[in-house]
Amino acid sequence: MNTVRFPANLANGDLIMKKAYYTEEKIIGTIKEHETGAKVGDLYRKWDALCNWRSKCVGLEVNETKRLREIEKENNKLKKFLADKRLGAEAMRDMLLKKG
Repeated sequence: MNTVRFPANLANGDLIMKKAYYTEEKIIGTIKEHETGAKVGDLYRKWDALCNWRSKCVGLEVNETKRLREIEKENNKLKKFLADKRLGAEAMRDMLLKKG
């Protein structure tokens, strides 16, 4: 299950990412609940973060967030693959320079 991270300020002013316990599906469901007439105050008390969610997820559908998550996963795999290939190429170049 994927969770969403929201920034949280520390006392010294540094910005960190605090792990929230809400799935993107839950966030979008709550936004839809608000759009169908539920009061913000009730939802805020119920889920405690509607305003943050709206700024992040308004206009998205649940299936879109799932696809986005899949794309992000694939992107991370490709970044790791590229980093490995670059390290290999750099090692080969270093070996060739030492021999030559």
